[in-house]
Amino acid sequence: MKKLIPFISLILVSCGGAVGNTEEPLPSQINYEVAYFAGGCFWCMEPPFDELNGVITTIVGYMGGDVENPTYEMVSAGTSGHAEVVEITFDSNIISYEELLEVYWRNIDPTALDYQFNDYGSQYRTEIFYIDEKQKTSALISKEKLEASRKFSEPIVTAITKAEVFYVAEEYHQDFYMKNNLRYGIYKKASGREAFFKQVWGESNS
Repeated sequence: MKKLIPFISLILVSCGGAVGNTEEPLPSQINYEVAYFAGGCFWCMEPPFDELNGVITTIVGYMGGDVENPTYEMVSAGTSGHAEVVEITFDSNIISYEELLEVYWRNIDPTALDYQFNDYGSQYRTEIFYIDEKQKTSALISKEKLEASRKFSEPIVTAITKAEVFYVAEEYHQDFYMKNNLRYGIYKKASGREAFFKQVWGESNS
């Protein structure tokens, strides 16, 4: 998680700011957008986006289920229907949604249905949650390009669906890779995620 600038406050700024505020919003602020990606364990989905220039914040949480205010225990047990998700706030003046999609594909196994590496269950599914038609179109095109590249011999099963309510995960999950660097490193290697990226892309990723 980079420097936290609450997204809701950016919406207020972009809509003209607080009453009595005569200052014009900064150009970069009115171009802040959000993206939602599910890619297995959300501990591993923050690092590759945090390092990108133009990404303002990353927050991990839950989306796509049918239970209000789910807890980690509910989600990890697979009883709420949610996926583990990373919310990315980014400045589209600096980095595009399409560039985020490219990073996303390089950090998942898009051929795995309802699991990622050693984590099994629909809560670890890969899914792109779009917030508008523009993002939906970009996601579909990006998926088609990956399929056409024949990088993977198996079908691409990553779903592309409309974003729903995003529930922020418990604090101890935020920036887990920084708070618990040793445990994170062991988990990433033991899960098979690191080896997979080296095999497919020739690199271990973040």
